[in-house]
Amino acid sequence: MEIATAAKANGGCRRRLLRLKCSVKDYAWGTIGSDSLVYKVYTANSDDRIDSTTRPYAELWMGTHESGPSYLEEDADGSSGVTLRSWINENPESLGDRVLEKWGCDLPFLFKVTYIVLSVARPLSIQAHPDKVLAKKMHKAHPNLYKDDNHKPEMALAYTQFEALCGFIPLQELKSVIRAIPEIEELVGSEEANQVFCISEHDEEKVKSAVRTIFTLLMSAGPDTTKQIVFKLKRRLHMESQERHLTEKERLVLKLEKQYPNDIGVISAFFFNYVKLNPGEALYLGANEPHAYLFGECIEVMATSDNVVRAGLTSKPLDIQSLCSMLTYKLGFPEILKGTRIRPYITRYLPPFEEFEVDVCDLPPGASTVFPSVPGPSLLLVLQGEGRMSTDASADEVSMGDVLFVPADTEIQLKSSSDLKLYRAGVNNRFLYSQ
Repeated sequence: MEIATAAKANGGCRRRLLRLKCSVKDYAWGTIGSDSLVYKVYTANSDDRIDSTTRPYAELWMGTHESGPSYLEEDADGSSGVTLRSWINENPESLGDRVLEKWGCDLPFLFKVTYIVLSVARPLSIQAHPDKVLAKKMHKAHPNLYKDDNHKPEMALAYTQFEALCGFIPLQELKSVIRAIPEIEELVGSEEANQVFCISEHDEEKVKSAVRTIFTLLMSAGPDTTKQIVFKLKRRLHMESQERHLTEKERLVLKLEKQYPNDIGVISAFFFNYVKLNPGEALYLGANEPHAYLFGECIEVMATSDNVVRAGLTSKPLDIQSLCSMLTYKLGFPEILKGTRIRPYITRYLPPFEEFEVDVCDLPPGASTVFPSVPGPSLLLVLQGEGRMSTDASADEVSMGDVLFVPADTEIQLKSSSDLKLYRAGVNNRFLYSQ
């Protein structure tokens, strides 16, 4: 094998690629069985014969976060091995000057493969991620719950059909929801619910204030009240389904209720945009934006953080007041990124965050392409097929499950021997080339 490992890596071969062994997460909402994309990639990456019949495979982590570190291939034997972060600390020039100056000796992004299925006993959650100021406070006060002091903007790129609840619905839709769902008014009170009918969408601060009030009252309802209201909602929708076609959101809410009976998150789903992504489409989320991923396989990239504030649709600890107070309460449908072709076979997804971007390479058999050198680090994930990857310092065969660290200023030449699908996560070009 010519691709570098820790034993070979030094200043004289900073442009060699590093093969990585990555961490897998078995959260309860993951999928048990070998059909999971996470299971397939992890087993190919680790070469382990692991049990697919009892463990829920949820996420594969690629990067330097201490909750799921990546190891250099020849040292992938647990705590005694060399982590990617340790190697970067010894080889800081691999990050490039701008990244090193901005973020120090660490990758500013975390790369993930995620598999979510909305089914019984696999909780997901309504959640948001704090901004930098709040993250520092939370980490200091509760380091056992909030593992780091960083913010966590993120982007999810659909690999299959993908569904999510994301951000608050527009004002006109919210007005329609409050008219159509009497249980909301019963829960928060007529005076508070009717606030939305007295304001214009042009008065942004009043809109945010009204939504904050209604949403906080809703999420703060006691367990007995919530149980009663959710039961009423379910009974009414089942009765009405005999006489009319339920809306898509109503059908989703009934699915959620089956999985999370008596959970306030069931009713709060009416407040969020129901987003459906086709393969190759992406959505991005800034700090303090509510969301819940529902179904599908995706590639995620985010700032290097694992801070999550949860408020519903989960068995994990909740912090409803923190979530309600931290949200931006921006209304409207999220922007969907379809990617921009930057060269033959390569499409780029560029969110408005300094820490990351994603390139997707779809290379047919026998074709070639080049990832030009950039003044920042990258992680490469091969998700399908086989090919040959070369730099001016190394060359090797790659196949499904391979994950590689690419130092700054490294050009990569790629040739496929079968249909090859590869993802590159790197620092946002707008940051790297800004003045």
